[in-house]
Amino acid sequence: MTPVIALVGRPNVGKSTLFNQMTRSRDALVADFPGLTRDRKYGEGNYEGQRFIVIDTGGLTGDEVGLDAEMARQSMQAVEEADIVLFLVDGRAGLTAGDEMIADHLRRSGKQAHLVVNKTDGQDPDVAASDFYSLGFESVYLIAASHNRGIRSMLDELLPRPEDTEEEDRADKYPGIRIGVVGRPNVGKSTLVNRMLGEDRVVVYDMPGTTRDSVYIPYERQGSQYTLIDTAGVRRRKNVREVVEKFSIIKTLQAIDDAHVVILVIDAREGLVDQDLHLIGFVLDAGRSLVIAVNKWDGMDPDDRARVKEQVQRRLDFLDYADKHYISALHGSGVGVMYESVEACYESAMAKWPTNRLTAILQDAVAQHQPPMVQGRRIKLRYAHQGGSNPPVIVVHGNQTESLPGAYKRYLENTFRRVLQVTGSPIRFEFRSSENPFAGKVDRLTPRQKVKKDNDLKKGRRIRKTRQKSLKR
Repeated sequence: MTPVIALVGRPNVGKSTLFNQMTRSRDALVADFPGLTRDRKYGEGNYEGQRFIVIDTGGLTGDEVGLDAEMARQSMQAVEEADIVLFLVDGRAGLTAGDEMIADHLRRSGKQAHLVVNKTDGQDPDVAASDFYSLGFESVYLIAASHNRGIRSMLDELLPRPEDTEEEDRADKYPGIRIGVVGRPNVGKSTLVNRMLGEDRVVVYDMPGTTRDSVYIPYERQGSQYTLIDTAGVRRRKNVREVVEKFSIIKTLQAIDDAHVVILVIDAREGLVDQDLHLIGFVLDAGRSLVIAVNKWDGMDPDDRARVKEQVQRRLDFLDYADKHYISALHGSGVGVMYESVEACYESAMAKWPTNRLTAILQDAVAQHQPPMVQGRRIKLRYAHQGGSNPPVIVVHGNQTESLPGAYKRYLENTFRRVLQVTGSPIRFEFRSSENPFAGKVDRLTPRQKVKKDNDLKKGRRIRKTRQKSLKR
């Protein structure tokens, strides 16, 4: 499963700065809980192919009372849900009583934590960390989060290396197409899972938040194998009350990452809300194929149906490649045809294309609409090949590709999607520029060499002119 990293520490020690560095500022992907120190943020990061989830917890002082004590307890509960705990301290402020109390809480929790001394820039890191060795942590990392210093080496030691065998193990344990069913609480996810299975394999109860964890259900349908992943609902922060439900968000994010195809369930009676868009954002960032299921379509009058369809089309116009189904999970209408979309998404996400075909599509696209000029030179796109699957990655080689505008990249994406008939799956492009073998060499010529080069060029031009005159005669 995707590793989960919890950041804990006193206020203003740099947790949010480290969070932004680790997620590359892609904060609040799903659990967009803005506010002050009591709120938490969830983010997704990627370090050399290893994806991970980061939780930025509220600042702790170590002696909270009342409401602050409850919030502190919830932050410590996040520690229990994490695989890796990073305890941040301020290298400039030195060791405080609050640090000692938080360290004592971590020791009593039995969770292995790593001490991270932040703000070591502008001073001797060893001197800045000297006070904190008395806390007794086995592993100590010295970083400067604001300058992105020391973070890569820390992640290099803490994160497991992605292995090809992990995907093989998941394929053996959960065969076929892995389908993640996600959505806000009480939109009908478990009812849809039961309908897709054809039996009551998942508890369905008319109360938001019944599903507390992700449930993996392998099954077979018409000779094909699938694994359904029923996830806990993700709701807004102000509506999350039980501690166990707060941290089911982590399981949902991990299930999205583990799926091949994600079915996002939307409540037609409530319409499309911001939290649905947050979930879509995380699915797309994870590179997973997407199918939209607008549930509870039964019993709605024509005017309400037209209103919901217009809203979905307008707010999800950027997902024109994703199939949208208007269904009733309770009565089964429209559910069966979703399997066609799921299979098309899976085939697109796992497709393999030869280099000559991708290069031909690229060359045709360039012939119809050339890249722009940059500083008097035309951007050249030479060939393309596939760099990965789930999601498909297309690597394009050329010159000055770093200057390629976003509009032209979208043009290429739409062209490849149309020609390759990619359904439901995002396509990622990587643009690589060839190095100029002569770059910088002219500057290293001596004055005499420059004169010789100019004379050779002039001589070459005279010879060409003489040949042209002789040919005319």
